[in-house]
Amino acid sequence: MAVVLLARNPTDTVTHGLLPAAHDLGFAVRILTDEPDAHRRAYAGRHDRLGRPEVVGCAVQDVRAVLATIEATGTPLAVISNSDHLQVQTALVAHYLDLPGKDWRSAQRARDKGLMRASLRSAGLDDTYCQRLVPGSALPDEAEIPYPVVLKPAEGVASEDVVMVRDREELVQRVADVRSRRRESDLLLEGLLEGPLQTLETFGDGTRLRVLGSWQTRVSPPPYFIEERLTWDPQPDPAVTANVLKQLQVLGAGFGACHTEFVLTAAGPRIVEVNDRLIGDHCDFAMARLLEETLFHDLFRLLIGEPLKEPDSGRSTHRAGVVHWVLVDRGGVLHRAPDEFSEVREWQGRSYRLNYRPMKPVGAQVQVTGTNRDYLGSVTVTGPDPAGVEAVTSEFLAGGDWVIG
Repeated sequence: MAVVLLARNPTDTVTHGLLPAAHDLGFAVRILTDEPDAHRRAYAGRHDRLGRPEVVGCAVQDVRAVLATIEATGTPLAVISNSDHLQVQTALVAHYLDLPGKDWRSAQRARDKGLMRASLRSAGLDDTYCQRLVPGSALPDEAEIPYPVVLKPAEGVASEDVVMVRDREELVQRVADVRSRRRESDLLLEGLLEGPLQTLETFGDGTRLRVLGSWQTRVSPPPYFIEERLTWDPQPDPAVTANVLKQLQVLGAGFGACHTEFVLTAAGPRIVEVNDRLIGDHCDFAMARLLEETLFHDLFRLLIGEPLKEPDSGRSTHRAGVVHWVLVDRGGVLHRAPDEFSEVREWQGRSYRLNYRPMKPVGAQVQVTGTNRDYLGSVTVTGPDPAGVEAVTSEFLAGGDWVIG
């Protein structure tokens, strides 16, 4: 039997993480996607590491189309997706086929940040101002809006069209700008959450939830919210963690991988968004190395009904880590950038693993978007201590060679 993977565009998490793990575990993989040609190109010539995944064209955002395709190709062993756009569909398909999966209601709360905020507020766990703007609706009365506020799509990803606004004039302009691209989408006005941004990374089997760790996130200055650097925190504050876990319980997030972002405000942690998947942008690979665990393999084991794996009691040699993204700083053509590589570097007699992964090819036309789409590449450094990790990261960035012209 095959594992069915729902996908839109190819991603590094699927190509370099999930597919090799499935191959290692002996699972055949059937990829249902609305971009089949792109997937076939991404996997061409990699059969030794990926096996031979079957790519099937399908309107994956339509549950009926997914079920009809599965009916024609055979009931799978498990259903998985690492796409924010497809978590509700994946949960519904798994439920229909009586396979392990997420609660579709929880997936919908995670997908729609307005529903998420309303669920937490009804449980007394959130007091953030939140107003939904449906297409064609008027803006709230001026006296109701606690400026500054954040304008965002209710179902947005990658910080796209997320912007802070300071007054009515700016709000009118920003809403019109976003509406020019998202005519049929619900937008949200949210109170600005002030404090450090952090993540909580969890795995769950539907009964138990395990905290893998946390990332402390550095974001760009307002009005945009681009994630610039993540620093690993293997032992996040227990009280903060307990509070976030309580909120996740209310939302129903307890199966598979979950990547939660929250702001540690003066009143306690306030969730920004819940993503029913592994953390992306190469942080999943960094986390697997930091934990010295086979996270991609373990996720498949959860999906076929195995219980949550207990953490290894051994102490990892990679206890500190940083993921730093190199950003587009002006529009043009990317003329030069480092190739992908991985090596060990020494600092004060200790060893650190340095990885660079390009995220845009040389020759690509690039522009500043104010979103996470501005990444040129990711620099990941892990090692025994934070000081060495920072030193190796800084040294590489200082000698880096990214040329846009």
